[in-house]
Amino acid sequence: MTAPSNAHFKSQYERHLKQLKLKGLRPKTIDAYARAIRRIGANFDYRLDNLSEAQLLDYFADLLQTHSRSDDKLDLYCLKIFYTHVLKKPC
Repeated sequence: MTAPSNAHFKSQYERHLKQLKLKGLRPKTIDAYARAIRRIGANFDYRLDNLSEAQLLDYFADLLQTHSRSDDKLDLYCLKIFYTHVLKKPC
């Protein structure tokens, strides 16, 4: 598992991993969510703090074209945890 080089995102990424562990998720689930948040981060140049609804709609629409429906749902759940527990923002 490799973390991105962007310092701000890397800090958020590490907090995200801690939150997943504190929630008691299984290691394979944590790995899947870690991959998902890195994929989302890479798509938005590792700036996830203030994504608009339009950006998210475009992302998930594009994701459905290239990935399975389960990946789409995984990214959605992952982003909800990230926003709620790391950014402390409502989903």
